[in-house]
Amino acid sequence: MTLPPIREWWSELSLEARLEVLGETSPHLGERTREEIRTITGAVVGMAETLSDEDLDYARAEARSEVDADEPS
Repeated sequence: MTLPPIREWWSELSLEARLEVLGETSPHLGERTREEIRTITGAVVGMAETLSDEDLDYARAEARSEVDADEPS
């Protein structure tokens, strides 16, 4: 199975799922994240799904930009 592009679901993930993606188990997706991706995209997401290096880079960059946007000037 193939994951939908990360740009289609990253912004809709819960904070918990985002932390799971960026946590120590990456690039492997946990059950919470797989279920959220299924709900968001309607895609079939298998139990052995992993993120590519490019997807992880995208997730890290998006998380960093959100943190930077929340920091007071």
